[in-house]
Amino acid sequence: MHRPLKTVAGLMAAIALVSLVGVFVDDRVLVGAPIWLKPFKFAVSIAIYATTIAWLLPRLERRPRTAWWLGTVIAAAMLIEMVIIVGQAARGRQSHFNAGTPLDGALYSIMGATIATAWVATLVIAILLLIQRIPERATALAVRLGILVALGGMGVGFLMTMPTPAQLGQERPTIVGAHAVGVADGGPGLPLVGWSTTGGDLRAGHFIGMHALQALPLFAFALMLAARRIARLRDEWVRTRLIGTFGFFYAGLVVLVTWQALRGQSLIHPDAPTLAAAALLLVLTALGTAWSLAGPRHSPVTVAPAEVC
Repeated sequence: MHRPLKTVAGLMAAIALVSLVGVFVDDRVLVGAPIWLKPFKFAVSIAIYATTIAWLLPRLERRPRTAWWLGTVIAAAMLIEMVIIVGQAARGRQSHFNAGTPLDGALYSIMGATIATAWVATLVIAILLLIQRIPERATALAVRLGILVALGGMGVGFLMTMPTPAQLGQERPTIVGAHAVGVADGGPGLPLVGWSTTGGDLRAGHFIGMHALQALPLFAFALMLAARRIARLRDEWVRTRLIGTFGFFYAGLVVLVTWQALRGQSLIHPDAPTLAAAALLLVLTALGTAWSLAGPRHSPVTVAPAEVC
């Protein structure tokens, strides 16, 4: 496994534990949440992200040196971002969107640069994976769709950096950007994640999208396990189609919750257009699932139960 990414994942696990303790022993609150909750959530997310990228890189067999450098760039970018998040929490300062002082503004700019760098490096990995030959068709599709949807989810984060209408009306705003749409950050939110229950929240699409990188490969793995008991799933074409259908559903869900948030609507209070779009997505997914299970149009490639791993 890629050593720098493995090291970062280990550090993030340690930071997550320390931050979790901080949530209970430090009574400070920032933007409506315990001050150490953000470092905890980011540490967990980065640990998962770093581990997943480290798992993907060996699949770039023809470009091992390029893969190593891409992983190292991502590891460095994530580490720098986390150092700033933890440092700002220790200072009692907001890390994201903070332009209150020259130091805060500089640190936020550095964070923006690290995220952009990680996004570009992930994009290059996605391109290389698209042209890399991966023997197992279903796994290849899961990996490729997963990283493409994850790039879209990461891209939702850039929408948060745009000034809100209220901020645009200020001569020198101390906060530039927001998670919430239509309401101020720090209001009532869902447990743990904190997504707004009174307005839109772009973190929902950002979070769901980013974790396509884990969700789709795990779905492919689950299908391979199920193939031991379900004969229909031993057909590689069937599994590939099911993964394509799940990828369509997952990408559609990211678009749906992001569209909902941009309209200033809470995730838990959908209106009629949102419900109609969700219903359409579910119907199309059900049709895709039925089509996937109906049988391949090409000569089937089967996997015997003993060969599934």
